[in-house]
Amino acid sequence: MQDAGDHRRAMVQHQIIARGICDARVIAAMGDVPREAFVPDVPLALAYADGPLPIGMGQTISQPYIVALMIEAAGIKPGDRILEVGAGSGYAAAIIGRIAGHVYAIERIALLADRARRTMAALGYANVTIPCGDGTKGWPAAAPYDAILIPAAAPVVPPALFAQLETGGRLVMPVGQPLQQTLMCFTRHTDGGIATDDLGGVRFVPLIG
Repeated sequence: MQDAGDHRRAMVQHQIIARGICDARVIAAMGDVPREAFVPDVPLALAYADGPLPIGMGQTISQPYIVALMIEAAGIKPGDRILEVGAGSGYAAAIIGRIAGHVYAIERIALLADRARRTMAALGYANVTIPCGDGTKGWPAAAPYDAILIPAAAPVVPPALFAQLETGGRLVMPVGQPLQQTLMCFTRHTDGGIATDDLGGVRFVPLIG
C-alpha cells in the first residue's frame, strides 16, 4: 500500500514535472508539503488526485498543477514577501512559504481562516500569516509585495492589489467570466507600465469582495 510520501512523489513526477514545471524550488516545495493535511476528510489517494477538491463553504483547493503553475509564474524567490488572496485550506500558502520569506494569505471566510491557521501551526510553518478580511482590498499593513497570487477569478484585477505590488513584482490571477477565464501574469515595470502574459484557460471560483 502506498503511503503519503509515495503519493506525493508520484504527484510531483506525473502532474508537475511531466507538465513542464521546471522551477527547482517549486518542485521541491510541492514534494515537501503534505497535501493530505489540508484535506483531512478525503482518502489519501484522492488528496493527491489530478483535480480540485471541495474544502467546504463553497470553496476548493486547486489541482496541484495549477498551484505549481501560479507559483512558478510569480517568480518567487527566497526572502520575498508574498500576498495570497483567498487562502482557502492554506495549501498554496504553505507551498509558497517553503520558498519565500513570508506569506500573507488573506481569507474572507473566518472558518476557513481558522482551520488554515491550525493546519499551519500543526505543521510548524511559522512564516505564513493568515488574516481574515476582504481580499480584494489586499493587506496594506505588509505591502508592498514581491508577488501577489489570487486563486479566484474576476473580470478585472482589483486596483488595490496592483497598488500593493512592488516595482518589478508579478501578480498572477485568473481573469474573465465564470465559464471563460484566462490565467494571467502581470509584471509591474519601473516606469509604471504593466506587462501581461497569458498562461492559458482555467476555471476558478469567483473572487468575492
